[in-house]
Amino acid sequence: MTGIGQRPTYCRRVSIAPAPPVNLDDRFARELPEMAVPWQADEPADPRLLVLDEPLAVTLGLDPAWLRSPDGVRLLVGAGVPEGAAPVAQAYAGHQFGGFVPRLGDGRALLLGELVDAAGQLRDLHLKGSGRTPFARGGDGLAAVGPMLREYVVSQAMYALGIPTTRALAVVATGRTVYRETPLPGAVLARVAGSHLRVGSFQYARATGDVDLLRRLADHAIARHHPDAAGAEQPYLALLEAVIAAQAALVARWMLVGFVHGVMNTDNMTISGETIDYGPCAFLDAFDPATVYSSIDQHGRYAYGNQPVVAQWNLARLAEALLPLLHDDEEAAVDLATTALDGFRRHYDVAWSDGMRGKLGLPSDLGAPAVTPLADELLTLLRDGQVDYTSFFRALAVAARGDREPVRRLFPDPVAVDDWLTRWHALAPDADAMDRVNPVYIPRNHLVEEALTAATDGDLSPLERLLDAVTAPYDERPGLDRYAAAAPPDFGPYRTFCGT
Repeated sequence: MTGIGQRPTYCRRVSIAPAPPVNLDDRFARELPEMAVPWQADEPADPRLLVLDEPLAVTLGLDPAWLRSPDGVRLLVGAGVPEGAAPVAQAYAGHQFGGFVPRLGDGRALLLGELVDAAGQLRDLHLKGSGRTPFARGGDGLAAVGPMLREYVVSQAMYALGIPTTRALAVVATGRTVYRETPLPGAVLARVAGSHLRVGSFQYARATGDVDLLRRLADHAIARHHPDAAGAEQPYLALLEAVIAAQAALVARWMLVGFVHGVMNTDNMTISGETIDYGPCAFLDAFDPATVYSSIDQHGRYAYGNQPVVAQWNLARLAEALLPLLHDDEEAAVDLATTALDGFRRHYDVAWSDGMRGKLGLPSDLGAPAVTPLADELLTLLRDGQVDYTSFFRALAVAARGDREPVRRLFPDPVAVDDWLTRWHALAPDADAMDRVNPVYIPRNHLVEEALTAATDGDLSPLERLLDAVTAPYDERPGLDRYAAAAPPDFGPYRTFCGT
């Protein structure tokens, strides 16, 4: 893996390198053929590489120079897979905004296969926007440049922030027009993940009524993501508990940086504990738990403040799917599942409290009973003052060094925060430690839109500058002031779109 702060490089003209061997395994398709439909990506009209994460390519054993060649670009859109590869569209189900859909699947995506990375871990190489599959459900199977670059930018930023995430390897313009509200240039995203197993994968297997399929899926997930569960007295219960712990920690990390996923359907919750699907996502500007950015979330189900509750609800759906494996007696299985689910809040509270203690620069021996009330009071002040979330915590480190004015200027009524600052400062916060965990630069919504609009029109330079900032998020650098600044007043209410 590349370290936090290492940045991707962008396309440049190079000499074409000879094709290296690319070995794409088909373990998922071999072990779970009932959940894999063999399929081929569409042939793009005129593929052109837009962005490539070189360090990620190297960790996957892929030569970046070759990936920029015509043959490499064809691999990145699925049109030139190596001999022996077996691309598949994966089947899964899901609760979408609370309603169960028994057959979703990769409608515009394709699993090209699995690679072994430099750490010896199996990694999926997966496409989005590569054309219609049997799961397309009336969609065109395509993607536009803007939404694919959004996933590239935000997943790069999340990785740099140290948050478990799928990773964007490349975005390739296809030369094909995609029709949404207006005609748009088409693109394919190549992304990498520990796997694309989801809560919805288990819901699909359970809905088939085939307990053997459900067991093989669980065994596959244990071997790939939670091997310690294999040695447990009840391995499938241990799997459930491991996923609950991983997701509780993940969502706590989202909340701590102000990330709003936007579409937390069960098919968008991974078994690995990685963030997946950066469709209508965004980062908080002014702090407000009721914040909703997604244009399709009309009732606020996936609002920022609801994310922990929704995560636990999604995990209850995983528990339901696993019931036949937990115990032969259904009532006993439900009791085991309920006890496991009760652990979500405990895991979440510990992760959130530890993370907030770090953001506030407080001593490690200060327990949750002291941290949580102080943090809750602060969040109320931020909400009431509509204070920019990211800017506040960087300014707070300045206050830890003795200058309160940068914090006070963020509040419409500076006096409102004075008492809190006094009590917090008495706990001797560590300003340097705060700067190590509170980012200066995030993918601010107005800058993301600026970059995507320019890229759609053929200008990648704003995107490159944004990536330079967010892939080293903790290091304040000269010349990047606008990337640390809150949205201008005329930016207005923000809405994001899935891009389908």
